[in-house]
Amino acid sequence: MNKKKITRSIMMDRALPLIAALLFLSPSLPGINSLAQDSDIEVGPQYDTTHVYVAPAELDAFVNSFVATFGGKPSKRIVGNVLPVSSSAEMQYVLTPVGALSIFAYQTPVPFPFGQERTGYLVTNLDQALDAARAAGAEVIVAPFKDAIGRDAVIQWPGGVKMQLYWHFTPSNNPPLETIPDNRVYVSPDQADSFVGDFLRFAHGKVVVDDKHADAGEIGRPGETYRRISVTSLFGNMLVLVTDGHLPYPFGYETTGYQVQDLVATLQKAKLAGVRVLSAPLMARDRKTAIVEFPGGYIAEIHSVIAATTRDRDPN
Repeated sequence: MNKKKITRSIMMDRALPLIAALLFLSPSLPGINSLAQDSDIEVGPQYDTTHVYVAPAELDAFVNSFVATFGGKPSKRIVGNVLPVSSSAEMQYVLTPVGALSIFAYQTPVPFPFGQERTGYLVTNLDQALDAARAAGAEVIVAPFKDAIGRDAVIQWPGGVKMQLYWHFTPSNNPPLETIPDNRVYVSPDQADSFVGDFLRFAHGKVVVDDKHADAGEIGRPGETYRRISVTSLFGNMLVLVTDGHLPYPFGYETTGYQVQDLVATLQKAKLAGVRVLSAPLMARDRKTAIVEFPGGYIAEIHSVIAATTRDRDPN
């Protein structure tokens, strides 16, 4: 074997673990004919991932605590570069019944603007999705780039909401979620309607509830009200929290809300796994909600839905 063939063989041997791990979350994509017939670019909420950045020393503790709290399965951990510029990170995906994570533990400084994107949304066609996003009012702040398994880009909506769009070369399957998490988006009154209208045009979604008098105890301000907009699409659920920015800690830092059957039982499991409760459970109008912090600093909301009959019987 000559030197060129040996080098190529070594490169492929090193790339295969990265490709295998990254394909852990890649979906079955529509065929060419269906793409030509359908302009929708959404795939499904089981392929949405919350992006979590942690220090390498805290990666094990974070992954273990998240799986202990919600169940699920972590992928094999790999080291590589999935950005358009030089960088190196340990990467791991976690699939749970209540949502998925893409976890990055960078060994190098994190290049701008990565780390600011809250989620990754899988699309059927990246170029088509970017055209649709621009037409709906978003801007592309990181132009499309290739990684080992597909193509990615980062977009920004009115109100400064950043998210990553991605597409994979090779399909596989993720099981449906038991419950669909909320992408929790905090925006100002100045940009709320623009953001919601633009995103709905892009995602082919709809407003489920626009509650202009929601219980502000949910965001740390009991005795007040605020506007809360529930949105759904094939990308999943989104909760738009319209505030004046006067938010007590930790509200505003959580990017995802996870729905569970029993909040109290879930919090008990979380505490045993080293998770801190930052905001104690609150009984709001339609949910019982709490804010927690996982080892590594990831802050999330956890809630259970309250049936109408239960709300009427037990307001506490």
